[in-house]
This record gives sequence, structure tokens and C-alpha cells, in this order.
Amino acid sequence: MKRQKLRSCRIHLEAISKFARRNKSLLVGSLVFIAICVAATCAPLFSGDPSTMQPSRRLASPRVEYLLGTDALGRDVAARTLYGARVSLAVGVLVAAASVSLGLAVGLVAGYFRRLDPYVMKVMDALMAIPAILLAIALISLTKASIGTVIIAITIPEIPRVVRLVRSVVFSVRDLPYVQAAVSSGTRPTRLIIRHILPSTVAPLVVQATYICASAILIEASLSFLGAGSPPDVASWGNMIASSRLFIARAPWTIFAPGLALALTVFSVNLMGDGLRDRLDPRLSRRNLA
Repeated sequence: MKRQKLRSCRIHLEAISKFARRNKSLLVGSLVFIAICVAATCAPLFSGDPSTMQPSRRLASPRVEYLLGTDALGRDVAARTLYGARVSLAVGVLVAAASVSLGLAVGLVAGYFRRLDPYVMKVMDALMAIPAILLAIALISLTKASIGTVIIAITIPEIPRVVRLVRSVVFSVRDLPYVQAAVSSGTRPTRLIIRHILPSTVAPLVVQATYICASAILIEASLSFLGAGSPPDVASWGNMIASSRLFIARAPWTIFAPGLALALTVFSVNLMGDGLRDRLDPRLSRRNLA
């Protein structure tokens, strides 16, 4: 019995080691991203209130009490960095989910129903021409700065990119023999799309979602830096960098922590995207095995 357990553990360890050797980008990116997510989720356990101000301790250098020092208002930089991860991750994940979901639905319709394709793509081309930053500034001027406005502003320009991706996949799949056989047998368009065409879009959409997530995190930080993103009272990496730029020479730790966290998050998500692309693309998989 013990020998069987040891043998099973050895087999599992060999499989994990083999997977790690072949998918280094995916493994490293996933580990870093999971660590950032855990830190953001457990922020109350690791730090105090990010909005607590202590003017007597403004711009305090890193020490035991404040591991990353304090900012110009005496707020804990470490706490604000951890809570800022929540904002960035929420924006990235929600933008990726919304743009992929809406783009998938529109792309399937445009790719399968050829009569609708020209009209749908004209609308998508018009949306793609709108920069996310300018759209966010316009929406905020009409409403107010909020995370919801930022998510909407970033999602709208990303939808056409997903639509184009899904549409190209549908074009390459709908004329295949098994799809034509389903059409000849009288399968309803809805059932045919869901059962025969939709599975072919999963792999490229997963990879595209990672790139959209990374792009959304960067855009949110840029908007917050410009004052058109998260409200000033919300701890976000863009707000922290913007408020610390005047003290970079005197207190570089105030801008180093959010900048490094932003770079690590985007880097890990891009690594995950590259690893998933290599893993899910059959041509790249065969090339790596060779």
C-alpha cells in the first residue's frame, strides 16, 4: 500500500515537473498573479486602514511600523498598495469578462449570418476608433469619476477586437465538413453555433482575455493618474503615483511601491497569456515538443 502511494506521488511529481519545464511562462505568470490576488484578498490581515491620515508622520521612511513608509498625508503606503491591487484586479477581470462575453455574442452572429456581417462590422469599426482614455474623460465629464465609469469606458473599445477575433474563427469553421453536415441534417442555427462553432473560439478567447486584462489594468492606472479614473479617496495605483510624483526626489518609496506592483501585475498577466498561447496553439505546441 505504501509502495503504491509512493509510486503515485512520484508519478504526480514527474507530471508536474514535466509541465513546469514545458510551460515556464504560464507557471511563473500564474504563481505571481496568484500571489498578488492572495495579497489583495487578505489585505485587511496584512495592513491597516489605507485611508487613515497621520500628518505628524507624513513622508516617513520605511520602518518596522510602516514597511513601505508613508505618503504626503501620512497614510501607510503598504496598505494603500495592497488595497490598490483590489481596484486594478477588479477592473482588469471585469473588463476582460464583459468585453469577451459581449464580443463573443456579436462575433458569432456576425460570422455566421453573412447578411448582418457588413452592418455589424461598420459599427465595430466606429467603436474601435474611440480611444479608451478620451471616452473615459467624456463619460466622467457627463457623470462623475467612478470605477464603474472606468470599466465601461475601457470595455467599449475592447469589444470590437474580440468581435474580429471570433468572426475570423467562425469564418474558418463554418465551411468545415462536420458543420456543413450539421446544416444539411437540419440543425437549428442556435444549436449549431453553440455545439459546433462555439468550442473552437474558447482557446483564442482565453488568450485574448489575458491581454485585455493587462491592458485594462494599465489604462485604469493611466486614467487615475490623469484624474479621470478612480475617485481621489479610493486607494489605487494610479492615484498613488499621481499624488507622489511631486515627492519622488524626497520620498521615492511613495512611488516605487505602486509602480512595482503595477509592473509585476501586468508582467504576470502577459506571461500567462504567452504561456496559454503556446499551450493552446497546436502549431506552437508541436514546435516546442520538437
